[in-house]
Amino acid sequence: MLFRDVAEGIHRLELAHTNTYLVETGDRLLVVDAGLPAVWPHLLLAVHDLGYSPDRVEALLLTHGHFDHVGTAARMHREWGTPVYVHPGDRELAAHPYSYRPAVNRFGFVLTHPGGLLPLGWMLVAGAATVDGIDEVELMESRADTPGNPWIIETPGHTDGHVALHFADRDAVLVGDALVTLDPYTGGIGPRIVAPAATSDVETAVASLDLLVDTEARHVLPGHGPSWSRGVRAAVTQARRAAGAA
Repeated sequence: MLFRDVAEGIHRLELAHTNTYLVETGDRLLVVDAGLPAVWPHLLLAVHDLGYSPDRVEALLLTHGHFDHVGTAARMHREWGTPVYVHPGDRELAAHPYSYRPAVNRFGFVLTHPGGLLPLGWMLVAGAATVDGIDEVELMESRADTPGNPWIIETPGHTDGHVALHFADRDAVLVGDALVTLDPYTGGIGPRIVAPAATSDVETAVASLDLLVDTEARHVLPGHGPSWSRGVRAAVTQARRAAGAA
């Protein structure tokens, strides 16, 4: 489903509780995060519905290299010629998106948190177990060299090279999985960090929330769950509370 203008000129495409964002930049489009493989026809339709064509997609920016954010990256690069950007810290993960080690065993965690079974089931149906990595990437190292010129905020913890992308002119921060409003591993709703079954370092992930607050953005656009437009400070406050209660 395509949710238009979750912030000015930014649109959220959701499939299987996983978000892909389309950012309008004049006569071009940026895609932020590549979702799961089954989003492909929906992505193509969304590009056309917004009045663009695949050759007008300027780049794909990855907030991190997990399988559910890399799902169509290789296909976009192969079929559309789209350059793919990732932080150097997640370059290897983007190439091998199942290679990460979470803080706790994810299979054991899911068995003790049945609330995650339904969202994770939908993700499996959408191709979560069949993602190809991508090793032909550009490194997202500076704002000046990144298409769309977002502020790049290094937010490690969920992964080593996780970033959030602050589009200050849209009063929006695309936070990837630094903060979500639906945790697929627990089914928990409301702002929170992702469960340790999919987060590399929980303590570091919580500490990175401070960097999101610094943006003072109104619109918080997460990798999973609906958009949040009550300000990043309120979202981080709730996420910290949820982390303390976990």
